[in-house]
Amino acid sequence: MDRTKVLLLFGGESSEHDVSVSSARNVYAAIDDDLYEIYLGYIDSYGKWWLLDSFDEQINTHDASQLLPVLGGHGFATMPTGKAIKPDVILPILHGRNGEDGTVQGLAQLLHIPIVGCDVTASSIGMDKVASKEIATVHDVEVVPYIVHRTGEDAPDFNKLSMQLGSPVFVKPARAGSSVGVSKVHTEVELTEALTAAHKHDNVVLIEQAVTARELEIAVLGTPPHHQVSGVGEIVPGEDFYSYDDKYASGSKAQVVVPADISDDIKQRVQDTARTIYQAIGCSGLSRIDFFLSDDDTLYFNEINTMPGFTSISMYPKLWRQEGIGYPELIKRLIDDVLANGTIKTEE
Repeated sequence: MDRTKVLLLFGGESSEHDVSVSSARNVYAAIDDDLYEIYLGYIDSYGKWWLLDSFDEQINTHDASQLLPVLGGHGFATMPTGKAIKPDVILPILHGRNGEDGTVQGLAQLLHIPIVGCDVTASSIGMDKVASKEIATVHDVEVVPYIVHRTGEDAPDFNKLSMQLGSPVFVKPARAGSSVGVSKVHTEVELTEALTAAHKHDNVVLIEQAVTARELEIAVLGTPPHHQVSGVGEIVPGEDFYSYDDKYASGSKAQVVVPADISDDIKQRVQDTARTIYQAIGCSGLSRIDFFLSDDDTLYFNEINTMPGFTSISMYPKLWRQEGIGYPELIKRLIDDVLANGTIKTEE
């Protein structure tokens, strides 16, 4: 039986480059070599694409060939050798800008190669916290109150802001992940510093009410109507909030609790709301959807991650493992899903 050729894409230009590499290592180690022939496509921090021979501890592109897209040609050509690389499917273990925001998904569409996960539109909406919250609101899903600040606008008056949203507030880039650029703000000086930090990652920034709440997460797998939701997990931050360091630092005290200690009623609400959001945004393949559960049991949609992490501490694979789906089977389901549901034009 011929093996399915899979281009595993990882790295990227975003601030989540290292997270992507870590996720891809786990996927590469778990993927079934009897079923899949893997091409290693590494995107460096400058945006160049490389074809690697091996997934070494230290990635070295010195002797690697560059990957150049052949639009409409179902593949790539290597430079300088000109070798044709024609994967059956692209598996993009990419996070952040130029990875999970619809850009790579658009390139795959122009290449006529199926790509695992959400399409261009759903990826773009999922990456944009403002757009996804607006869609959730239309579907009667609660979101934490917020305002939007754009590059070039005056910083809001902190006293007026506190009257509207309370104090403290969270400041976060609209289109970044892994809590990159997120700050908790108590004063006017902190607000100015936080806006500067967040705008390094995006020209659109959310200023969001800080709610006392538990952080719940749920995984979705498949393409509607043949998709399923997992049980619910909980993030217990080790710091004041679940920051980048709290997620990934070796000394992090954050805990990933699977399953979350919640009632059956709340579990059902999270699952039902996740289904609503997944379908409203037009997702396919996979997503992790994050919620806040307040002290009065109000459930707030926080964000959706259309390409969640696959690191050793990541919630998405942990949730499916709890459901009896291990790494190899999870990867197989993702690849099978896109091959079954893709609408890629073939050569005449």
